[in-house]
Amino acid sequence: MPDLLLELFSEEIPARMQARSAEDLKRLVTDRLVEAGLTYRDGAAFATPRRLTLSLTGLPDGTRPMREERKGPRTDAPEKALEGFLRSTGLSREALEIRDDKKGQVYFAVIERPGRPAAEVVAEAVEATIRDFPWPKSMRWGSGNLRWVRPLRRILCVLSGEEGSTVVPVTVDHLQAGDLTEGHRFMAPGPIPVRDFEDYRAQLLTRHVVLDATERAETIWHDATQAAFAQGLEVVEDRGLLAEVAGLVEWPVVLMGEIGADFLDLPPEVLQTSMKEHQKFFSVRNPATGRIERFVTVANIEAPDGGAAILAGNQRVLAARLADAKFFWENDLRKVEGHGIDGMLEMAKPLETVVFHEKLGSQAERIGRIAALAREIAPALGADPDMAERAALVAKADLASEMVYEFPELQGTMGGHYARAAGLAPEIAAACDAHYRPLGPTDAVPSEPVAAAVALADKLDMLTGFWAIDEKPTGSKDPFALRRAALGVIRIILEGGLSIELLSTLDHALCRHGEIPIQAHVDWRENLRLAVRDLRVQPETREATFWWHLSQTTVDAEAEGGDSELARSQEIFRVSLGLLSFLADRLKVALRDQGVRHDVIQACFDLGGQDDLVLLVARVRAVQGLVESADGANLLSAYRRASNIVAAEEKRDGQAFDQAPDPALAAEPAETVLFDALGDLAPKVEAALAAEDFAGDMTALAALRAPVDAFFDDVTVNAEDPALRENRLRLLNALRALMRRIAAWDAIQDA
Repeated sequence: MPDLLLELFSEEIPARMQARSAEDLKRLVTDRLVEAGLTYRDGAAFATPRRLTLSLTGLPDGTRPMREERKGPRTDAPEKALEGFLRSTGLSREALEIRDDKKGQVYFAVIERPGRPAAEVVAEAVEATIRDFPWPKSMRWGSGNLRWVRPLRRILCVLSGEEGSTVVPVTVDHLQAGDLTEGHRFMAPGPIPVRDFEDYRAQLLTRHVVLDATERAETIWHDATQAAFAQGLEVVEDRGLLAEVAGLVEWPVVLMGEIGADFLDLPPEVLQTSMKEHQKFFSVRNPATGRIERFVTVANIEAPDGGAAILAGNQRVLAARLADAKFFWENDLRKVEGHGIDGMLEMAKPLETVVFHEKLGSQAERIGRIAALAREIAPALGADPDMAERAALVAKADLASEMVYEFPELQGTMGGHYARAAGLAPEIAAACDAHYRPLGPTDAVPSEPVAAAVALADKLDMLTGFWAIDEKPTGSKDPFALRRAALGVIRIILEGGLSIELLSTLDHALCRHGEIPIQAHVDWRENLRLAVRDLRVQPETREATFWWHLSQTTVDAEAEGGDSELARSQEIFRVSLGLLSFLADRLKVALRDQGVRHDVIQACFDLGGQDDLVLLVARVRAVQGLVESADGANLLSAYRRASNIVAAEEKRDGQAFDQAPDPALAAEPAETVLFDALGDLAPKVEAALAAEDFAGDMTALAALRAPVDAFFDDVTVNAEDPALRENRLRLLNALRALMRRIAAWDAIQDA
């Protein structure tokens, strides 16, 4: 069985495109081969700056002959139907057969395809792949029409087996495939004949080309860390930069250079960012001081002088880059150093004219909203409100700095440095540095209370602002990274164990966007809550009734065209509920990723009014623990039985059985036991709920299993005595109501 070796040799492929292009080469070629009937045993793709390589093993000598029968239209079908069938089969009308069918005579196409040699199939697949290759950007050169990321110079395509190797006859414009490759551009130029993949890989290695990008990266990291260790230093890990540099060289040679003494006092992040962005250098740190003192560059050649000239040139270019960075740093420092908060506020002054969003005002207006919100939520986080407000006022000052203008990725980080230089409290500097976090799922959340307050306020203002102007994520589109902001809010709250009434916080933030007095809105909501509490509503449905009345009053006000301030309050509440639902959806995704059952999550959300995320997650985990236990599974079955019986009888009688049952009417011992159990457990459940002890609630509920089982075994609910029947239905309703205080159990499916 032959093996295939394919190499597409070109001018330098951008490093960022190499890994994806190697995957695309393998996918496109193998998909076409398999579609044509040519399978393979194993395959691997590789990329270097000048070549894409594909190796496939275990191909057959050719495809098998194929015979296919395809049913077509009836003989009396319209002519266009027959023409379409002929096009799809590639046959003429005369080649079709007419056969009898249940509905009359129909055309049949018998398509016979002879087997084809592997080389022929491979040639077609390779040519089609080259012509249709999905480069993000491509170019034409010379007089041909072929497009490639850079000029394509050579095609190597051979099939090899026990009898030797043969060149596959691939022709693409002016290029014809052969069995030649090339070594290192400078250290081993010129063509090299190869037989198969093993010969190809060995030949390249002797000619200073490491084919595997992973192997190049491992070589770079090993040599760099060893060179740093020998001088008591360490390389700052950057896996993204490592992958990029591995794509810039075919023969990695690690060189360590020095940073000029004039630049060693620059913040480490400035040195690291400047060297990475402009020079693709790795930073080398002194572990004792945290200073960046040296750099590692990776050459693509073994120089006769050991790389001295390369390092000298790199150090000259680096000095020029760092001189710019030093200039920006010193200019920014002059504005803030020793000037306290006034210096930071002065630095931030240009943000008054910087538009954050045309419908959401300037950056300065946004900062004002964040500061007010940070002050409001600070007590819940254990932060000083005054300090949280001051931190929020200066946290984004570095957006107006020269350094962040040059290196936008340093926003926040530079703010921390400027705050420390200004002499502000460490908590404020930490908030400046950390308030953008978490930037992703692996990024840590701010741990200091002041920093957490500012970070939370920043993200909540972002979310409420874009919800207020109806700019929400749709499908895969999220231009303002609102999903990331929502996950950041959730992580800060949950990982910090922060008890926050999220709906009220969203309301207040939205009031600031709509310029509505917060107190008037709070009074409106509280009056409505008190009105609902005065209604004759069972405790387990009171919260849901509250939400219903809130939404219903919105409808009434719109219908009557009522008071504008009332209408605005109701609109704020509507938007808050929508945003809370969005946050709930993000939380559901996060919990499912942690192995929490989706039906348990839904059962807790369905209670309504669940805007304290810490309590909600504690409830969810406690309910899942009960449901997955033997007692819980049986209790859930009993709940369903009780709920179904009560619901059916309520429908039949046209009345609710929501009045308290009378223990004096208990006629069976099991009935009395259940009365006693419910009487015992009801205060325990309420006490546990009040103490936010959901584990205690689950323990209390689990104790119901035995009396409930006994009740259904020994008691006939639909007794002949109407008074007895109604009392037993009230008892089951009391059981249902008690359990619904903890979760909406109807949403939970069988384990």
